[in-house]
Amino acid sequence: MNRILKGVRTFSAATMTRAVSEFRTPVPWGEVRGRDWGPKDGRPVLCIHGWADNAGTFNTLIPLLPQDWRFVAVDLPGHGLSSPRPPGVFYTFPSYVADVRRIVQALQWERFTIIGHSMGANVATVFSALFPEMVEAVVLLDSYGSMPTESKNLVKNLRNGVEEMIEYERNGNGKKEKIYTREKALERLMAANPVLTEHSAQNLLERGSIEVEGGLVFSRDFRINLTNISRFSLEQSVAIFSQIQARVLIVLAENGLYKTYSIPEGYAEALEKGFENTRQFKEVTVSGDHHVHLNNPENVAPVIIEFLQSVGPEEPGNATAKL
Repeated sequence: MNRILKGVRTFSAATMTRAVSEFRTPVPWGEVRGRDWGPKDGRPVLCIHGWADNAGTFNTLIPLLPQDWRFVAVDLPGHGLSSPRPPGVFYTFPSYVADVRRIVQALQWERFTIIGHSMGANVATVFSALFPEMVEAVVLLDSYGSMPTESKNLVKNLRNGVEEMIEYERNGNGKKEKIYTREKALERLMAANPVLTEHSAQNLLERGSIEVEGGLVFSRDFRINLTNISRFSLEQSVAIFSQIQARVLIVLAENGLYKTYSIPEGYAEALEKGFENTRQFKEVTVSGDHHVHLNNPENVAPVIIEFLQSVGPEEPGNATAKL
């Protein structure tokens, strides 16, 4: 099922540019923002970043993808320039799925493709299972689409998340954000995620910080660091995957997430089996780390293009988006 990609055509991110505008849509507690690339009538693709990242994570990949497609890369709530959730509200996978539903409703997309990285891939799989009629294809970047929690730990996980939220509300809610110079903010970001190149970190810092008097503060809501109270067991994950009808591409990195965080034996095979109801399933491994799509987009772009162009959205059986 898994293969190393070799001998593909290469791209240079440094030589490719394309028009981009700011995406904004209201939500009940504020707004969701992002970056909108390509023509309004282009093939619609929603890009969902990973935990603690933002829409900037796709800044180097999207310029290498077809210019007649439309890519909307969003900042999930509590990330980047999007509004944080209201006080007392948890950050959970179901709430992120609801965010995606709001976003595509605002875009008037009825059928589209999703590219999700890490946590964004997990959101993509749940959305694709809940709304199979809306998703034509799913690309999961360095993720199997779920990081299952062992069933015996689900209750403990839920309790920890509740207690952490109460503790935060009691002690951390009123703390002032630390102010950094741009250089120090970049250093902190790279220290927290050592696989990032300086250029990649700058792309994330662009939307991951806000200018204030005296320097920059990080824009992400601290509550995203709290334990996610809505986790799925392996059995639940497989049941969710079984509802996905879209074509699915998994792009793993040789030195990616599963080199850093091991998953129990047999989990990967079980998750792959969960995709057996999809119209097409493909898994590829490329050279790179967990942020290979940002650090080395030339390794990822040709894989995505080959997969998404193999069956176009307007071919029989594939409805087109309403734009």
